[in-house]
Amino acid sequence: MLPGVSAAAEGMMRIRNATNADLPAVEKLLSASDLPIDGVRDNFSSFLVADNDGKIAGAVGLEQFGTVALLRSAVVSPEHRGSGIGRRLVERLLQGAEVAGIEELYLLTTTAEKYFPRFGFTHTTRSAVPDAVKASAEFNGACPDTAAVMTRRVGAAARART
Repeated sequence: MLPGVSAAAEGMMRIRNATNADLPAVEKLLSASDLPIDGVRDNFSSFLVADNDGKIAGAVGLEQFGTVALLRSAVVSPEHRGSGIGRRLVERLLQGAEVAGIEELYLLTTTAEKYFPRFGFTHTTRSAVPDAVKASAEFNGACPDTAAVMTRRVGAAARART
């Protein structure tokens, strides 16, 4: 059970690794939230979902490029927004990124640039993003050029900075 989550709440809403069977529901949720689906299928093995008794209430993905990665496709269904599901998904993704040896995460957003600083993300420029991340579908048209670019150090890299 996650810290700070009651057993009853944990039983109803479970954060877990996505399975291939979840892909249609996640793509539908992303499309309904006006978020891109380009590249989702190719990276779905690195997604987490919030499972509400068999219904997908949220998702987030990680697109890894060596020791850097792209946090992508963070979405929560409208009826579950504000419930803490997004926070739980991002926190679990950050834990997984550290275990996977990721040193730095990047993300693009047009709607959540005020949300991600609570997780340690700061604004950066597109020119500061590693070429491997810039080659992703998110950076090559899935997200508009006007999207905010954010970054966060992870694991040992984050601890070395403090």
